[in-house]
Amino acid sequence: MDGQSDSAQGDWGPFGRPLFEDPQARRLSRVGVVDIGSNSVRLVVFDGAARSPAYFYNEKIMCGLGAGMPETGRLNPEGKARALSALARFQTLARGMDLPPLTAVATAAMREAEDGPAFRAEIEKQTGLKIWVIDGEEEARLSAQGVLLGWPGANGLICDIGGSSMELAELSDGQVGRRVTSPLGPLRFKDLEGGQKAREKHIDKHIDKLAEVIGRRDAQLFLVGGSWRAIARIDMERRGYPLHVLHEYRMDKDAVADTLKFIEKSDLEALRGACSISSARMSLVPYAGEVLGRLVETFTPAGIAVSSYGIREGLLYEQMPQKLRDRDPLIEACRFSEAKDARLPGFGKKLFRFVEPLFADASPERMRIVKAACLLHDVSWRAHPDYRAQTCFDNATRANLGGLTHTERVFLGLALLHRYKNKREGLFEAYYALLSDEELQEAEVLGKAMRFGSMLWMSDVSKEDGASLAWDATTGRLSLRMAPDVAPLYGEVAESRFKSLARALNAEDTQVEID
Repeated sequence: MDGQSDSAQGDWGPFGRPLFEDPQARRLSRVGVVDIGSNSVRLVVFDGAARSPAYFYNEKIMCGLGAGMPETGRLNPEGKARALSALARFQTLARGMDLPPLTAVATAAMREAEDGPAFRAEIEKQTGLKIWVIDGEEEARLSAQGVLLGWPGANGLICDIGGSSMELAELSDGQVGRRVTSPLGPLRFKDLEGGQKAREKHIDKHIDKLAEVIGRRDAQLFLVGGSWRAIARIDMERRGYPLHVLHEYRMDKDAVADTLKFIEKSDLEALRGACSISSARMSLVPYAGEVLGRLVETFTPAGIAVSSYGIREGLLYEQMPQKLRDRDPLIEACRFSEAKDARLPGFGKKLFRFVEPLFADASPERMRIVKAACLLHDVSWRAHPDYRAQTCFDNATRANLGGLTHTERVFLGLALLHRYKNKREGLFEAYYALLSDEELQEAEVLGKAMRFGSMLWMSDVSKEDGASLAWDATTGRLSLRMAPDVAPLYGEVAESRFKSLARALNAEDTQVEID
């Protein structure tokens, strides 16, 4: 941080207090973060699972503080008025939500403008909001930590683009390494004299400088920032991609090149409408595209992943003790959801033990999705019975969940759909193309196993298991063992669901034992 704070902040940075005093805590106390960028001003209020915070409230105003600053050296007057109005609103919202004091962080425009300190003082005087102005390397570090919130142990490069700057940082086994900043924000290009040739020269010069510091490598590239997300959304439109969730969306070098050509040839206003991108953001997309093209050409990434997490999430990750960081964000989010919304909290763990024998050869990566499904199997029970399957699928595929690829989202959603419905035909067909035939069957098996297993316990989840499954893939035999006190639960509907599970497995034989 820039050190512009009072002594009360102590060692807790801009929050001024510990957010995670107990490393064993499962829940985050509600907290609000304001991000004052060169292009936008945003309030995010976090709540939910401590390791996987959810967005309780999220509002963004496109203020354009950095517009025209390369020529004037000063903040955009209209942007200042809009930002001040937005910050006053955010403070009022925070009081209405009974939040602790908002934490506000400002980046390139505020740190570089000659009137930045004066505007900072004006904000504090009029709203009471204290602003932390961070330098470029700190911005890179916090963005990288935001990526780690969603991808524990991530390796590669993060690239965070704002309105007036762009940062790179190394990630290696969950640790942030070298980091560097550059004046490659698209707001700087709008009024750059010399047109496209001048932009190309400016981009080439600074990309080469970044490469000198970071080195050229075939690493995974994590993209952070609104302009990157807009380009990814356009890539989805070009491809006809069904799942419009930007976090963890994947592209490769060829896709980026094709999408940049697509943008050049498109009617930008029509494309903006089709992709639900704001006018202010869309005006920057062509410039950001020029930077991305050169970036990909220079660093030749092995893969490209879009991150919705950045500085704001990085501020939370900064304060997490290592024991909390080491938890799986997906499982923690699912545990939190089960505790809050399930009819029988804690049953998901027992259900996981019940279905586990069906996945004896599954990878650890698959088993964590199986576990997540079991934790979520009942959280949509309040939905109308006719729509529970659809609600489950929607919740899984579109929820704000970290540590989950798009393929895993669809697998999880399909398993939960089959928790409530035998047939999937006619529902979400476009999404199934993201899964292989084997994955489609595996998701169906998991869903039908949960559908059956949910009938066998309805009270004390702490009791020893009274029923268990066994699956022999070699002989094709599916066996069910039940204790005598549980056997009455195996009624007509339960039997029907057991047979449905057997069909999904292509079982040759079934056996039911009571002992």
